[in-house]
Amino acid sequence: MATIQDVARAAGVSTATVSRVFSAPELVIEPTRQRVMAAVAQLGYEPNFAAKSLRTLRTEKILVTVPDISNPFFSQVIRGVEEAALAAGYSVLLGDTRHEEAREEQYAAMFRRKEADGLIFLGHRLPDALAEMVAAKGVKTPIVNGCEFRPGLAVSSAHIDNEGAAAEVMEHLYGLGHIRIGVVTGPLASPISSDRLSGVLAAAQRHGRASALRISIGDFSIESGVRQAGELLDEPGRPTAIFCFSDEMAMGALEAIRQRGLSCPRDVSLVGFDDIRFSRHLDPQLTTVSQPMEQIGHEVVRLLLDILAGRATTLQNVTLPHELVVRASTAPPAA
Repeated sequence: MATIQDVARAAGVSTATVSRVFSAPELVIEPTRQRVMAAVAQLGYEPNFAAKSLRTLRTEKILVTVPDISNPFFSQVIRGVEEAALAAGYSVLLGDTRHEEAREEQYAAMFRRKEADGLIFLGHRLPDALAEMVAAKGVKTPIVNGCEFRPGLAVSSAHIDNEGAAAEVMEHLYGLGHIRIGVVTGPLASPISSDRLSGVLAAAQRHGRASALRISIGDFSIESGVRQAGELLDEPGRPTAIFCFSDEMAMGALEAIRQRGLSCPRDVSLVGFDDIRFSRHLDPQLTTVSQPMEQIGHEVVRLLLDILAGRATTLQNVTLPHELVVRASTAPPAA
């Protein structure tokens, strides 16, 4: 097995230069870097990153926990995380917590054992041990949140204005002439659900239509969209529009509409949230709130790197832009 000394001799450089090519390549001039990498390829040298971790006390890994890896929204956020992490020389460890506290605790234990330099969590819960760490170390704690902003977490976060976005949806539906509107939320323990519901209620009160709202609590899945939208449609005086707090639930709601022999948007207008890539390929194409999913991923990595580099002095709660994308699934109610 080739050693770093073998590479240094073959390239005509010092072992320190070889090490620098792997740890800080931007500090090595291009001809020297090419010579070292040619020697590495010729000799089949593999650097010992475990030994490097012991010397530097850095793993060059970021742990990312996600509540539901099967959700297309999170897959796009994770893509952004990985792009930004790799560009900065970090690899990504991914943990699917499945909304289970026991799994969240397992990944928290990994972080406490220093198996990763930083943690990005895309859910709304922070295990007690990590919350205590944040309370003790404050802004220096390398933990950030994506999507589920809650001030009480006391960590930096990147997210959109969920309350404002939901209010825009309601203004769109009221502008079309809808009065009886059904709303399928996510779990209300989730800050994004409670914020979106606040936006819905504020808009309804502004229009004097709060009593005409029908609210059903879902879980962001297609299945809950079918179930909760079906219940709304089976009530007397069914809604002429349904607003789902995720595109997946809206896909389920579209199925529920068709199961009852109804048409979207002729009988029932439909709005989702997220703008996952499937939303524009439905029939009809789905009106939805577009989130900058990959940008959220980039931003949480930037926030974490600022902490790891000692640049963070205060908490940063970054609100990224959203857009209401109006497509064919919404129209004025039938006479």
